[in-house]
Amino acid sequence: MSTAAVRSNDPNDQASPAKVDMKFEIVVIPVSVVDRAKEFYARLGWRLDADYDSGKDFRVIQFTPPGSGCSIIFGKNVTPAAPGSSQGLYLIVSDIEAARAELVRHGVEISEVFHDAAGVYTGTDEPYLFGRNRVSGADPEHRSYRSFASFHDPDGNGWLFQQITTRLPGRIDSATTTFASAEDLASAFRRAAAAHGQHEARTGQADPNWPDWYAEYMVREQSGEELPQ
Repeated sequence: MSTAAVRSNDPNDQASPAKVDMKFEIVVIPVSVVDRAKEFYARLGWRLDADYDSGKDFRVIQFTPPGSGCSIIFGKNVTPAAPGSSQGLYLIVSDIEAARAELVRHGVEISEVFHDAAGVYTGTDEPYLFGRNRVSGADPEHRSYRSFASFHDPDGNGWLFQQITTRLPGRIDSATTTFASAEDLASAFRRAAAAHGQHEARTGQADPNWPDWYAEYMVREQSGEELPQ
């Protein structure tokens, strides 16, 4: 029986989606002092799912960020990676200023909010996915995927907040719109309310069907479709 895979080199090849769900749920974080790492991630307000110690030179701890479908694990003899070598770990938020303020309240050192320098990939700033040149402040146009803040755990593993309010088209099925938390839903309501205010200003009259307009706006925003006007 042949086990050769058939692979296309055409990036535009519209292969059918996989028929079996493959949920990415665990990232292993290399740490040097297990209890110190446990105290840090607990301080972030993340949910402690497990702390298993075999008593035989093996321990594994699992935490899950609020609203996340993916967890982290760390411990003793769970990875050969060097402590602090995990970098560019993304935490997606709908309100980056609120997310940053939450960590500050918990006593976590975190960078100021910044955005990338329009595709400039050189500079002396800390490396991250879009380069090494950070510009202070959120993206001036408040675009999704463009505003960040960074922090590290005690071993130096690097985390990034990235603000996303509107996904690129095709990333989310509009028929299955969901919100990860009450905070995300509230943020979506606030954006819909602001947009609806502009809608009423354009039409010059109150909209009695505002719940329908809000719902349409929130679904389209999340799925990356054209927003109602």
